[in-house]
Amino acid sequence: MNASSPAQHFINGQLVASTRTAASTSPADGAVLGEFADADIAQGAQAIAAARAAFEDSAWSRDRQLRHRVLHAMADRIEQRSDELIAMLAQENGKVLGEAAFELSLTPSKLRYYAALALTEAGRATEVAPGLHMSSVPEPIGVAGVIVPWNSPVVLTIRSLAPALAAGCTAVVKLPGQTGLVNGILNEIFADIPDLPVGVINSLTETGDEVARLLVSSPDVDALSYTGSTRVGRQIMADASRTLKRVSLELGGKTPMIVFDDADLAAVVPMLTMAVTTFSGQFCMTGSRVLAQRGIAAQLREELSKALSEVRVGPGDDPASEMGPMIDAASAARVDGIVAEAEDYATVLVRGGQLAEGSALYRPSLIEVDDPSTRIVQEEVFGPVATFEVFDSETEAVELANCTEFGLAASVWSRDIDRPRRVARRLKAGTVWTNAWAVVVDQFEEGGFKQSGLGRLNGLRGLEEFQEHKTYAQVVE
Repeated sequence: MNASSPAQHFINGQLVASTRTAASTSPADGAVLGEFADADIAQGAQAIAAARAAFEDSAWSRDRQLRHRVLHAMADRIEQRSDELIAMLAQENGKVLGEAAFELSLTPSKLRYYAALALTEAGRATEVAPGLHMSSVPEPIGVAGVIVPWNSPVVLTIRSLAPALAAGCTAVVKLPGQTGLVNGILNEIFADIPDLPVGVINSLTETGDEVARLLVSSPDVDALSYTGSTRVGRQIMADASRTLKRVSLELGGKTPMIVFDDADLAAVVPMLTMAVTTFSGQFCMTGSRVLAQRGIAAQLREELSKALSEVRVGPGDDPASEMGPMIDAASAARVDGIVAEAEDYATVLVRGGQLAEGSALYRPSLIEVDDPSTRIVQEEVFGPVATFEVFDSETEAVELANCTEFGLAASVWSRDIDRPRRVARRLKAGTVWTNAWAVVVDQFEEGGFKQSGLGRLNGLRGLEEFQEHKTYAQVVE
């Protein structure tokens, strides 16, 4: 990417600029990193029109071999530019280098998995009665809109885009303004994919929400995949009802990390620390609720408090940093306000905070809570803050874990062979890990129960979110 010119959009097969630009700044120190094109509603309409024309007029929706080749080529191009993307994620997004590398490592395999599925799809057929032949086959739903959050922009773009493309859809991707330079690299990759038909992928960066709202309201967008907050997800679902478009939503989370008395604390404490601090807690699966059985609670409280208080916070591109900055100073101040409020009704075990006034660098916090109805338990903080709650029995652990409106994920820690599965069966969560956290693979679905979302991503179900099923009936004389 040319650092002297603004990062561009990718619309109708071309890298394009905008009449307006915005500056990208480092969350670590506020330094200007560069400029990027900031899309307006007219460019959003152009992107939708291009995707619609490509779906209707090109061979994309019908040519499986073409889709297979393009998805593999996209994976190749991302691998070739991964070092550049990692460096820019660390600077612009604030991830420490290891986390940025982890995000990139998850991305090519998703493209290759769905490249394979593009060739292996199947329907059903039978002669249901003499002379009556019927079949049911999936087909692409049409134009897919993808709205991407800033916390993991590369992998979360591909997580929705790969199955949409594999299904035969064309797409319009709305990328977040907070990562405009990362987006620019991604758009250059799209522009460099051989055999990609014009208009199949359209990708825009927007600091506001005009393009996002257009994707939701446009009758020319047939499916929408959104990752973000529950509040916005509810609004999207309401607004999308006017066109009855397919909606897939991965929303907020409040992941309970349930630690039983027989858990191995030598394994638990490092993982809980990571669960609170990864991506500076700006992660839908952040392990934000530690539930400790009473027999082990005192030891876990002490060891986890020590581990969190010793986390080295610094710029994402500093190899010595163990946790990078939050996305901006306003987010750090918002989180600090939630922690300050909790001091009035809870016991602060580790009091984090901004390293300096107006800074996005924020130390993690751990807060012990007796009342699960309090705000800090019930609401997604989206920062490096965890609550600590004590329980006595399995039944109480399950009741506590299920007491919020969220149900994205949960984790159970025990050396008992039967207990984790027994408890997991009663948890209202889309994913439950045993003696682990944040294990996500391409072949198996992820998504939420309750207010954590609708639909699924990854796996076979991820492809189905972008398909319709058509039944054919033929009478043979």
